[in-house]
Amino acid sequence: MYQGLHSGVRLALLSICVAASPLGLRADRDIPFLASLLDSVSYSADASMTVSTGGKYTPFWLTSNRYGMSGARTDNGHMAVGVFRDISADSARLWKVGYGVELAAAHHYTSDVFLQQYYLDLGYRKVRLSAGAKERPAAFKDAELSTGSQTLGINARPIPEFRFEVPDYISISGRRKIVSVRGHFGYGLLSDNHWVSSRARRADLQYVQHVLYHSKAGYMRIGNPELFPLTLEGGLEMAATFGGRLRRNDGFNTSLYGGLVDFFDVVFGVGHDKGQTDYKNSKGNTVGSWLLNLTYYGHGWQARAYYDHFFEDHSGLLYKYGDYDGLYGIEVTLPRNRVVSKVVGEYIYTRFQSGAMYHDHTALFPRNIAGLDDYYNHSLYVGWQHWGMAIGNPLFLSPVYNSDNNLYFRSNRFSAQHIALSGDPSSSLHYRLLYTVSRQWGTYFYPYDDVRYQRSMLGEITFSPRRLFGLDTRGWSGVCAFAFDYGSHTGNNSGFQIAIRKQGLLLPKR
Repeated sequence: MYQGLHSGVRLALLSICVAASPLGLRADRDIPFLASLLDSVSYSADASMTVSTGGKYTPFWLTSNRYGMSGARTDNGHMAVGVFRDISADSARLWKVGYGVELAAAHHYTSDVFLQQYYLDLGYRKVRLSAGAKERPAAFKDAELSTGSQTLGINARPIPEFRFEVPDYISISGRRKIVSVRGHFGYGLLSDNHWVSSRARRADLQYVQHVLYHSKAGYMRIGNPELFPLTLEGGLEMAATFGGRLRRNDGFNTSLYGGLVDFFDVVFGVGHDKGQTDYKNSKGNTVGSWLLNLTYYGHGWQARAYYDHFFEDHSGLLYKYGDYDGLYGIEVTLPRNRVVSKVVGEYIYTRFQSGAMYHDHTALFPRNIAGLDDYYNHSLYVGWQHWGMAIGNPLFLSPVYNSDNNLYFRSNRFSAQHIALSGDPSSSLHYRLLYTVSRQWGTYFYPYDDVRYQRSMLGEITFSPRRLFGLDTRGWSGVCAFAFDYGSHTGNNSGFQIAIRKQGLLLPKR
């Protein structure tokens, strides 16, 4: 029956493609190519329920680093279903195609029904064009154990974007591959217009709608682990929000879009926004990170040390004041065993921010003092967030937590220690443990009266049996997690999460 169903789905989709084509496709020549686009199509379906047993919010690690598929409010959950074709299915071809769409219905999230992902990937050899909203992993960070990247993280919903990318390293030093590079360049549009405007109107704040987005990154690897067990990787990530219309509740309405020149200005972090007079900052809200990653490949084990230095303007970009702000991490993958597979330790420090004073150069005071970077915040735009969640590292507590509807990141000066580990006691059982301690000082502009302390813990078990009670359960998995927060920053919160997932091939390769 299933084989007949799959054949029927293939035939229906193929007929639509041929009938809709304006090119007059010939069945004997083009149908095999079209049919290949329906090979290796997978599906995923999951349902999640989170129940809080105490406190005002869902515990921090039940909310963070889930691509925005979570809620800070207590007692939330979702159901989602998606269909995907990974571009790697065409790895043997010169031309490659991948696509995906995922629909979610949620309770106590920032939306009730939404498209989490919708994208199309077109590749030729080592290069790719990607269009749409797609969940993309962070560079040099473990998605399961790390606190996350500071610029391009996995904490917020994917931003719809059109990008040109080289996703995998390509050698620029011949066959020995001693020096390799990869990266991307793209433009997009934030999709949270209604959420931002509704919160801002209730709080009587100005806001910007129809905000444009730009991101780019370049990474270089020196070394080849097949020749020598040590490699050094480094890179620069930069992103910006710009354009849009600035609005206020008093009826004020003006465009911040300056034309096509904006698309070039944000690439280099130059220009200025409309309305700025004597004190002119770079156009839009530009952020970025310098990344370093040193990896040693042992026999059956691996160790990495990495560094992520975040910046908001040129003082941080060029290390003008030599500050120590950044994320410092160590990751160790242990030899195969049933106790612990991987351990991650991180230290994050963001208190300096180029110093506590800022002043542009003027005729009376020609010296520029470039401090007060105010990480993740901006005077015009709502800061480095999408749908209320920090786009980068979630330890910059997201505006979705603000009970007064304010869109400001209320604490971007903090230090934190983080330890995490994971393991596989059996082929069907996986676990992870996360524990984070942070001290929060607020911001330079609005400091806390006293330092606020916070501890957050997560324990999670995933059960993925091949057979259960005599039934074939391949592709099924169940997740059970418990988490708590303790402290004066987000308060004392505790809760648990139960999820069930099913993944498999919808249309297998013929």
